[in-house]
Amino acid sequence: MDAINNWMNNSLYKISKILEKDLKTGYHVNSDFNIGLASRGEIYSLLDKMLAVLFPGCYCNEKIPEDEMVFFIEDALREITLKLSKHIRDVLSDESEENNIQKAFEAVSVLIEQLPEIRKALLEDIKTAYNGDPAAKSLDEIVLSYPCIDAIATYRIAHTLYKLEIPVIPRIMSERSHSRTGIDIHPGAQIQPGFFIDHGTGVVIGETCKIGKNVILYQGVTLGALSPFDKKGNPLRGAKRHPDIEDNVIIYANATILGGNTIIGKGSIIGGNCWVTESIPPGTIVYNKNEIKMKNN
Repeated sequence: MDAINNWMNNSLYKISKILEKDLKTGYHVNSDFNIGLASRGEIYSLLDKMLAVLFPGCYCNEKIPEDEMVFFIEDALREITLKLSKHIRDVLSDESEENNIQKAFEAVSVLIEQLPEIRKALLEDIKTAYNGDPAAKSLDEIVLSYPCIDAIATYRIAHTLYKLEIPVIPRIMSERSHSRTGIDIHPGAQIQPGFFIDHGTGVVIGETCKIGKNVILYQGVTLGALSPFDKKGNPLRGAKRHPDIEDNVIIYANATILGGNTIIGKGSIIGGNCWVTESIPPGTIVYNKNEIKMKNN
């Protein structure tokens, strides 16, 4: 114990000063972009509150009686409005304080007013999951136990803020869901209702991807980028980099589809482990054919 105490008394302050100096003179999370966000944890808490408003029976810590539901929802929305407005103001550093307050309020009010439509889209996602998975016994089972619902619900909330050009916060929401579910959906992607990800682990959906209605993905699918570069070899920011998936497409496990000019036509099926970098006409089936050759004895 004496050695530990001596080390803490003699070394911790020195190490703290070194780290303090580096934080003040080098990079740290609040300096480079002048972002004043308090912590990721507070965004996570508000995200959970929004998910609880959408699905109280899944995301609440206790059962909400039906005759108390409206009071629970209203209280939750008041808390979300006040706290999320503050966090949005914290990340809006390029305008006057008055403008930041107004923009934050407008963003939160749009998000809150969109929650009924978000829930409506999620119910279509859940029904697509039920219809597409013979292992599902009920809609409740899907909401309570399928990781894709957490990931898609989070995406639909984050996407609303992303469209309003709110920095950082949509990505924090998406990355929380990514760490919980293994499903990585960029909030900039455009995904229509009726979307289902079966199993889910390892799915990646890029920022400029567009996905139509009633699309089903399986685990390990990548809808990724073929990044265009400028003359100096730097990636072109803001360019279309990720594929478009039209309505009623099924993409099986570990398929990879890349490129901003790649379109998977309506009603197509992409088999497992396929690598696709060119557009596929509607109604096409793409698969890898394994040839098995018998050895001669």
